[in-house]
Amino acid sequence: MNTDASSIASSPPVVVASVPESHVYVWHLSREQGETVRRLPDPLPDESLRADQQGWWPPVMLRPDWVRDNEFDVFHVNFGFDACTPEQLQEIVDVLRERGKPLVYTVHDLRNPHHTDTALHDSHLDILIPGADEVITLTRGAAAEIRRRWGRDPVVLPHPHVVDFPTMERLREREPRDTFRVGLHVKSLRASMDPLRILPALMDAVRDLPDAVLQVNGHDELLEPDGRCYNPEVSAALRASAERGEIDLRVHPFFSDAELWDYFHSLDVSVLPYQFGTHSGWLEACRDLGTTVVAPTCGYFADQAPVLSYELDETSFSPESLQVAVKNAYENRGLGAVSVEERREQRAWIAAQHELLYRRLLR
Repeated sequence: MNTDASSIASSPPVVVASVPESHVYVWHLSREQGETVRRLPDPLPDESLRADQQGWWPPVMLRPDWVRDNEFDVFHVNFGFDACTPEQLQEIVDVLRERGKPLVYTVHDLRNPHHTDTALHDSHLDILIPGADEVITLTRGAAAEIRRRWGRDPVVLPHPHVVDFPTMERLREREPRDTFRVGLHVKSLRASMDPLRILPALMDAVRDLPDAVLQVNGHDELLEPDGRCYNPEVSAALRASAERGEIDLRVHPFFSDAELWDYFHSLDVSVLPYQFGTHSGWLEACRDLGTTVVAPTCGYFADQAPVLSYELDETSFSPESLQVAVKNAYENRGLGAVSVEERREQRAWIAAQHELLYRRLLR
């Protein structure tokens, strides 16, 4: 992909229908200045269908009539196709072919972290990966799995920064702390999470470290009796551990982005409790703010960035490996942290690679 830079600068912008556009990952595929790719804004879905947390959901661009009736140069899918049936997704691929519009698919999830049953997500991948004109993924490990399962050879482009640069600059300076704070965030309990499975070993690991605290955060909708997804077993176990002084339990609504960045900055370590998954934006946000990540061996988290790994997947868990990882985090603080300058350079390179790929497809 050796498109001449001067020809790009003099060319009209590439118009991309990005599914979605209003997502931090997609925002950071663009240059900070002088962008020559124009991503169409997300059309607003019907109010009755919009989820509380995502104004782009379900994606209107993933409707065959939208694909048929709107003008763009390239159609680029990242997230949001969970809302489609396989038949709808195949129709979109067919309409793009009829119109001669290139399809790019970035494979973030080879296993959907919200689904215990793999059948629906696999059926979507069986349409998108063979049907795409170009496949992108984030790690070499995921690329190898894609080659093995579908015979496609993806372009590997890393995940860009998640936290905005001014916030990174403001929060990266860490003052000396009296405690070493290990964080476990159970959120609203994704299908991929079973925090009670790892909690005893994690409490043991933190208990053995001088001046260490295990902080467990969870959404009120999970841990309060009137919550939308209240889990009495998880709530009772965490509250009992808090009463015994084993954890510092924090119950709260969904964090805003600013609150989430402050939360990461308050931690020395964030432990990912995923039993299955592929990649993680959470991991990247921690790196942006200098917080070490302890990640499971499932998925490709260790391919994504420097992490401390412990053995966890759907069939196996090694408490000893988790304890060793936490101890290593205590002894080697700030592992995987990335500077603002490195992130700026990486973002510029990722943006250029995407534009070169788009323009090559259009040639």
